[in-house]
Amino acid sequence: MLTGKQKRFLRKEAHHLNPIFQVGKDGVNDNMIEQINDTLEKRELLKVSILQNCFEDKHSVAEQLVKGTGAELVQIIGNIIVLYKESEENKTLELP
Repeated sequence: MLTGKQKRFLRKEAHHLNPIFQVGKDGVNDNMIEQINDTLEKRELLKVSILQNCFEDKHSVAEQLVKGTGAELVQIIGNIIVLYKESEENKTLELP
């Protein structure tokens, strides 16, 4: 579980990132979760964009991604979800 100070730090780090993944009308599937998990291992911090044609609520999409990848939810702002998962091999971010 992330503290408020850690979430603030991660939000600052994620500010300049562009969304890598997009959730569309098909919603979240196993393949997407696997790819996001692999990307989180390499980058630790990423953004996921929810498209307007997605029928699911952004909070349920975020919950599915967190549950599927084991990542921490940093922020939901607009239609962007920010996820963080500490990397085992490529640790780059040092949390306060």
